[in-house]
Amino acid sequence: MSISVLAIIGDYYHPKEAILQSLEQSLFSNNINGEIQLDLCKPDQLLKKLSARPDAVVLFTEDRVNPTDKKIYTWMTEEIANEISQYVKNGGSWLAWHSGLSSYSIDSNYTKMLRGYFEYHPDKHQVVSYKSTSDNDILPEDVSFAVLDEHYFVHCDTENTTVFLLSESIDGQSIAGWHHSYGEGKVCCLTPTHNKEGLLDSTFEEVLKKCIMWLAK
Repeated sequence: MSISVLAIIGDYYHPKEAILQSLEQSLFSNNINGEIQLDLCKPDQLLKKLSARPDAVVLFTEDRVNPTDKKIYTWMTEEIANEISQYVKNGGSWLAWHSGLSSYSIDSNYTKMLRGYFEYHPDKHQVVSYKSTSDNDILPEDVSFAVLDEHYFVHCDTENTTVFLLSESIDGQSIAGWHHSYGEGKVCCLTPTHNKEGLLDSTFEEVLKKCIMWLAK
């Protein structure tokens, strides 16, 4: 089976290199059967790349282009949000990973498609424990791991999605992964992880692989 994966990764707070290493190791070092074609693009190339109908798209980039400046610019226009939504409705698959959930308008068709979004994280990184739920299609077996992380607290429309991963730290509990169908396509949202050590954690890489494989089925 040949699988085409399009990835938009990296932003001001999240260097591209560690994300790419995590993604490549998940896709190419964990015995996935078949040929994987990984294509990287920048946000301003996304509409053109979507027209090629990749099997799955991975977004690990926040909406803010310049988050530390006084005047903030964002890249996801209403047109782009609508095209993403239409791509998935027509049978595409989308993974919103970590900052791919962050700073996007909660009223956009993109966020409505995700059925959840990042709300906040504590300033100080803590050890965050992640544990799979029962009765989900991505992690049918029990999975748990713990990494020093930026603990994402999210809003999630739990009545209209399936939660497959939970998170807990000294700062509280949250949802860390959910998936659902959207039109003819699929959506998966995954909050870990921020640091290089977490991105390259072998158990996390296995979770990431299973998310992408579920999307590409």
